[in-house]
Amino acid sequence: MPASSADRPQIAPLPPINRAQQVEAALADYVERAGLKAGERLPAERELMIALNVGRSTIREAIGKFQALGVVESRKGSGNYLLKPISAGTVHMPLSFEAANLRDALLMTLEVRRGIEAEASMAAARRRTAEDLTIIEARLDEMEAVHLAEGTSGKADLAFHLSIYDATHNPLFRQLLEQMRGGFERFWSKPFDRPDFAARSFPFHRTLFDAIAAGDAEGARGETLKILAIVEEDIKDMSQ
Repeated sequence: MPASSADRPQIAPLPPINRAQQVEAALADYVERAGLKAGERLPAERELMIALNVGRSTIREAIGKFQALGVVESRKGSGNYLLKPISAGTVHMPLSFEAANLRDALLMTLEVRRGIEAEASMAAARRRTAEDLTIIEARLDEMEAVHLAEGTSGKADLAFHLSIYDATHNPLFRQLLEQMRGGFERFWSKPFDRPDFAARSFPFHRTLFDAIAAGDAEGARGETLKILAIVEEDIKDMSQ
């Protein structure tokens, strides 16, 4: 007897197309085929928009990714220039791993995130400039405003942590984040469909900033670990 439609497995929807990733791959392929060398200029944004049939924001997102990876430099009023040769075979590919569920994936990623962010906060406390502090505090103010208005602050929280990475003046921190962006972004996308995920860590972002501003590397490390300890507790509690 044939199975009814209700008994049949559901067809999974196709994942959304990531246009920026397509642009990254197309641009890397172009650089390789054109034989562009370090120091040479990439095609203008408008030329890329027309050739790839995408909007300016998508082009800029892809270029921003290459900038974060240290292979492209943007020069105001001049354009985007290649810093290192890239190809379709060597362009950044995101790290991936197998995990049974979201809980396991978050805990595995958290182990790596704890090491990177603790070290980044210490480096930022040692090397931050007055300009860095202005940017970090502005990101913190934005995060606090969003949190108070909405009870969560995903993208603003991520922007705050990115500003700390930049204050290290070590581009490898940003590049590592780009390498692991897919895994890291799970922390800022309402895990377990809970807008209150890690909300208890909110006050420690201000004390983390205070430690960085004071040049207190050990204090910054300690505040970072407090934030991530709450993240770990919520992963375990909310996944039960």
